[in-house]
Amino acid sequence: MSISKLKYYILTIALLLAGCRSKDEVVFTMDPVENVEALWQIIDTKYCYIDEKGIDWAAIHDEYTAKAALLKKDDPIALFDLCASMLDSLQDGHVNLYSAFDRSYNTAWYDTYPANFDTKLQAIYMHNRRIAGGLYYCTIADGNVGYVYYSSFSNNVSSANLEWVLLAFKDCKGLIIDVRNNGGGDITNAYILANPFFTSSQTIGYWQHKTGPGHKDFSALEPMTIDASQVSVKWQKPVIVLCNRHSYSAANLFVSLMRYADRSQIVGGISGGGGGMPMSYEIPCGWMVRFSSVRMTDRAKKDIEQGIEPDIPVTLLSDDKDDIIEKAIELINKE
Repeated sequence: MSISKLKYYILTIALLLAGCRSKDEVVFTMDPVENVEALWQIIDTKYCYIDEKGIDWAAIHDEYTAKAALLKKDDPIALFDLCASMLDSLQDGHVNLYSAFDRSYNTAWYDTYPANFDTKLQAIYMHNRRIAGGLYYCTIADGNVGYVYYSSFSNNVSSANLEWVLLAFKDCKGLIIDVRNNGGGDITNAYILANPFFTSSQTIGYWQHKTGPGHKDFSALEPMTIDASQVSVKWQKPVIVLCNRHSYSAANLFVSLMRYADRSQIVGGISGGGGGMPMSYEIPCGWMVRFSSVRMTDRAKKDIEQGIEPDIPVTLLSDDKDDIIEKAIELINKE
């Protein structure tokens, strides 16, 4: 069958199905008030950080339903922008609205922070780098320091990758792991990357999920643990983790758990946060809203949604060197 004939048959079937819609089938509606109300209700009952962020969500409801009542029912762009604006009040990088023509994304959680990362300055240190899975690695500081850059936790890394990297750095005095501008990804990779720096299995945080419509309706805290037996090679020299405000979600979790690793320090700026695990729901017009419904804490049961403060704050100011990498080198050389 040709592509043109296939398209014809698909279109014919779609039209026939449209004419045979069952009474229980969902019918999408672009009514502005109905969609804003539904979106507000979803966040109100299922989002996990309303109280933690001190948001007057009831006032948001009154403001945005009033605005929705002024919109035309045949203007999806205006409706999308209004819904996105309401979601922006959460200031959460895990909150997105998806349509066929746009995706909302809030930037207020990092806009006012220093960048603390410059790829041109980083390149000064990246000569003769190798790649192991998602890890870029090389030695710096005259071969005395190992340097690893991990740009995304969506890029897989294995225990075998790490064993090769640590073997390459066996003669180094210490190791730098740079997760600046790492927007997150698979949290499994956060555990894999952290494993070699723990000599014993331990609890490094907790998680809980929403169980009801109330803002405080959560399951009991469940421990998150590091299993130190997962890798055969352990790093027992200093390890410095570099982060900035763009170290988000899984990268934020990695920074949090590395605070409990042996001989580790966090250097740079505050991480981006994103301590929740997202899920998605549909609103009446068929658009999808994504938001956090599971929250994570550190070992002290403190929420990590707002980010992790570094042990040693450093701001990138120089034009000819990376001040944050240089500080990490300095710390390792003092050991």
